[in-house]
Amino acid sequence: MSPSTTTKDTSTMEEKGEHINGFDPSAAPPFRIADIRAAIPKHCWVKNPWRSMSYVLRDVLVISALLAAAVYLDAWFFWPVYWVAQGTMFWALFVLGHDCGHGSFSDVAILNNVVGHFLHSAILVPYHGWRLSHKTHHQNHGNVDMDESWVPMPEKIYKDLGISTKLLRFTIPFPLFAYPMYLWHRSPGKTGSHFNPYSSLFSPQDRKHVMTSTACWIGMLAFLLYLSFVFGSAITFKLYGVPYLIFVVWLDLVTYLHHHGYERKLPWYRGKEWSYLRGGLTTVDRDYGVFNNIQHDIGTHVIHHLFPQIPHYHLVEATKAAKPVIGKYYREPQKSGPIPIHLIKILVSSLREDHYVSNSGDVVFYQRDPNMFSIRKSE
Repeated sequence: MSPSTTTKDTSTMEEKGEHINGFDPSAAPPFRIADIRAAIPKHCWVKNPWRSMSYVLRDVLVISALLAAAVYLDAWFFWPVYWVAQGTMFWALFVLGHDCGHGSFSDVAILNNVVGHFLHSAILVPYHGWRLSHKTHHQNHGNVDMDESWVPMPEKIYKDLGISTKLLRFTIPFPLFAYPMYLWHRSPGKTGSHFNPYSSLFSPQDRKHVMTSTACWIGMLAFLLYLSFVFGSAITFKLYGVPYLIFVVWLDLVTYLHHHGYERKLPWYRGKEWSYLRGGLTTVDRDYGVFNNIQHDIGTHVIHHLFPQIPHYHLVEATKAAKPVIGKYYREPQKSGPIPIHLIKILVSSLREDHYVSNSGDVVFYQRDPNMFSIRKSE
């Protein structure tokens, strides 16, 4: 595209993330998505419903065992272990339900939807409501105007945010608890609810699906209220409420870091500069240490974004096969120890630097609000 039809923001070379050797991560890649697809072994596309169900069974058994141990021991020293472990397993359930939503769980739509509703309703996620908005995210990844998940705000929207909203969005730990609010209200600058079948998120043909998922969500909430009435709100909160909050932290942490926080700023696109391939290449793989297998290799995010039909148990192999084609456009994840504590530094750094993007320009990069720190100090 000629310079007359393409505009970039005025960030410096370093802010844009261009490497010293001249590599521009925002430039159109010299390969096609078909080239990446051809490099991935054919068996990586095969969805085995029995294998997928085995992961569901594994996770349900672990959750049941943790629940039984917590009830039996009811000891102060075990509760913190239970909360972290169970919250992580709730997150694992979410990832499997996420696969159902993509159709990578199996080729049988009914099986995907039944299992997806079971898994997501159990952790208070409206399956179809979230599935449809997540589909929008994948179809428009890296697009400032059309993306759905953790999309950057143009400066004009950012400047209109109240101080409290800015602090909640960019100050730890508040962004790690954003997901329930997102389900109800979406992100700043967007409207609609994942529970409302008449929301702008959905088309008329989606309404019955959304109503079904909302009804399942209400049913799960009613069940939790019943448990609170029978066994007490304190024990219900300890057994379910705290793990749910840990699950939310996992979800917000992972989804944010798959699109933010790389060591060099990555591009976001508008208009004719955006393409499905270029948008997908702005995603970032992460290493979660011992949690990689537990959370079903969700860290292999680049290939997942380009080809969400690939089952999670083939993503690692597919990524290895695709890397020679993607070349410099693939960013190796920073190696993690057993516990991915390195991600905390990355998250904090990104929230300090990635505040908004320019109101104009077809290729833009996150910019920093220099007044954000003075706002925090005044508070």
